Amino acid sequence: MEDLIHKTARLIADSRHVVALTGAGISVESGIPPFRGPGGLWEKFDPMEVGHIQSFMRDPEKVWRLLISEMRDVLMAAKPNPAHLGLARLEEMGILKTVITQNVDGLHQTAGSRDVVEFHGNFAWLRCLDCGGRVRTVEVDLSQMPPRCDCGGIFRPECVFFGEMIPPLDLDRAQIAASSCDVMLVVGCSAVVQPAAYMPVIARQSGAVVIEINPEPTPLTGRTSAFLIQGKAGPTVEKIVAGVTRIIADKRR
Repeated sequence: MEDLIHKTARLIADSRHVVALTGAGISVESGIPPFRGPGGLWEKFDPMEVGHIQSFMRDPEKVWRLLISEMRDVLMAAKPNPAHLGLARLEEMGILKTVITQNVDGLHQTAGSRDVVEFHGNFAWLRCLDCGGRVRTVEVDLSQMPPRCDCGGIFRPECVFFGEMIPPLDLDRAQIAASSCDVMLVVGCSAVVQPAAYMPVIARQSGAVVIEINPEPTPLTGRTSAFLIQGKAGPTVEKIVAGVTRIIADKRR
């Protein structure tokens, strides 16, 4: 694995445009459970009952009580881990240009990443259904369910519910980023949810080297990705960034 980490660090240091695609696996290490898979939220709740936009509009109080208030508590406790911080560091170095994420926790921005495409929106911010006013989820008063804006309108998270479209602008930005990069890092992403799972395919077809950092193989492994670094996101990205830093320092001597 160390050889693959060094190889990845060399590819990144020599690249002109790196893009990262991240999924639930990167935030699990920050204490945020995934929606799917073992231990996921959809094992506790029926996604069509609490995750569909029609369910929210029909009974916002129920969705708030069952799902959103729990997510709020999780978000309040979660902090960026070394994988989030490492990607932000690569952006600060001018190497990584865009993070495309399926996550709704806002941890990339908290870590310092600036160019983040959130395919599924986020739970970190709420928007009033009436006036469009915005407030941070961690700041909302939950003594009233569902919580309401000063105008009296109901707040909803800025996430993409089932039954809603991914914002076309975000899809366009992601496709442009994927087709423009020469290296794509796929970090903590199972690559089974579309359209995010197609971004590495676009990158590969455009000539990029696709590198996976995942605990287990995915549908990309052996097909789209050049290789898989099998392990946890945090320590792996941390080692890669340290390697990139050393290589760039050596170049400047």
